[in-house]
Amino acid sequence: MPRNALAGSSLDRRLMLIWGAGVLAYIVSIVNRTSLSAVGTEASARFHADASTLALFAVLQLLVYGAMQIPVGLLLDRFGSRRVMTVGMLVMAAGQLVMALTPDVHIAIAARVLLGAGDAAIFPSILRVIAAWFPVKRAPIIIQFTGLLGQFGQIVSVIPLAALLHATNWPTAFVSLAAVGALAGILTFAMVRNEPEETGAITVVTSRPDLRQGFVDAWKHPGTRLAFWSHFSTPFAGNAFALLWGYPFLVEGLGLSVQLASLIFTFYVLVGLVLGPVVGAASARHPLRRSWIVLTVVGAQAALWAVVILWPGAAPLPVIFALVAALCAGGPGSMIAFDLTRAHNPAQRLGTATGIVNGGGFLASVLAILFIGIAMDVQGAGTPATYSLAAFKIAFLVQFPIWAVGIVALLRERRRTRAVMAARGIHLPRIRDVIARRR
Repeated sequence: MPRNALAGSSLDRRLMLIWGAGVLAYIVSIVNRTSLSAVGTEASARFHADASTLALFAVLQLLVYGAMQIPVGLLLDRFGSRRVMTVGMLVMAAGQLVMALTPDVHIAIAARVLLGAGDAAIFPSILRVIAAWFPVKRAPIIIQFTGLLGQFGQIVSVIPLAALLHATNWPTAFVSLAAVGALAGILTFAMVRNEPEETGAITVVTSRPDLRQGFVDAWKHPGTRLAFWSHFSTPFAGNAFALLWGYPFLVEGLGLSVQLASLIFTFYVLVGLVLGPVVGAASARHPLRRSWIVLTVVGAQAALWAVVILWPGAAPLPVIFALVAALCAGGPGSMIAFDLTRAHNPAQRLGTATGIVNGGGFLASVLAILFIGIAMDVQGAGTPATYSLAAFKIAFLVQFPIWAVGIVALLRERRRTRAVMAARGIHLPRIRDVIARRR
């Protein structure tokens, strides 16, 4: 075998091991992020927390995650993925250890802050690993698979973690999760490398654009704002459902069994595995009509929530499964925002623009989770003992104003973006012309 072929094969094996360690860390981070999704009722009882306080667990975690995106980027530039990812995993492990051992709600909230800070370091780090180790043509496919594999962490949260908690107790379940996080951190430090030393074939990004000017220039372009509002509008309903309110709604509101609720959450993840490549292919095939995909996803989510809310009593299971599929579509749909970001920003400010856009979805998710909790409390349904289907239906109405704000802003920025494109000689083809070309 030629020496260069052997070297290439050896490099492929090495980078797959490095990527595999990073993916494992990402899966564990998703488990940590969604660890309250299937045990919200038990968390409410352990910490004597009403609905608003329970919402605060997720809200602060997401706020810290979003706020840490730009600092994490700067740390990655200075220290590389290996150190940043390792520290992130250990911080999450510390947070889960505190969650396991404390009965105090205030300390538990601080522990969720640690989880948000640690979680913020993982996905940007593995994206940098992919950029450093994989050729440009393979990187988008690897990124897509990374996101899809990471969603298996949600299955771990709703099935094995919940089963362990119900079979043992709160401290045992969360100490176990902390131990898994620590082991994943050790594996990350042992396996992940920032960049290949043997070859210069893979370009590593090392630029450090001025942060303030990057923010100004990125936000000034309507394409960035279009991406921001696309990301604002698509994932928040699914996040509110998956991170906190879905499980109580299914079990306490609709009266479903724990086993069926877990099956529905598993379905949520599996639908994402199917829809991810479909939405990605549609975005690549129709780059000038990406906003249509966003509008379709949001329209499906809003329409199905309206059906569930207006249905007399509990909606039938086929409708619930359809709702869950639409909510899951928000994840792949939100990735279109990053396609828009790349299309309208030069490479030197792409990181800053991505950070801005990524904050949109987390802002909307925080608002939705918090407002749903407040709406439950206002109705006197703030604890598991007082949860009711009617209260949940009214509480979930708070999502509609968030969608309205996002869609109005999206349509405004789409018009401005198309004007900028037209000034550069890029014109949107008519639908009938697109159809004619495909015949």
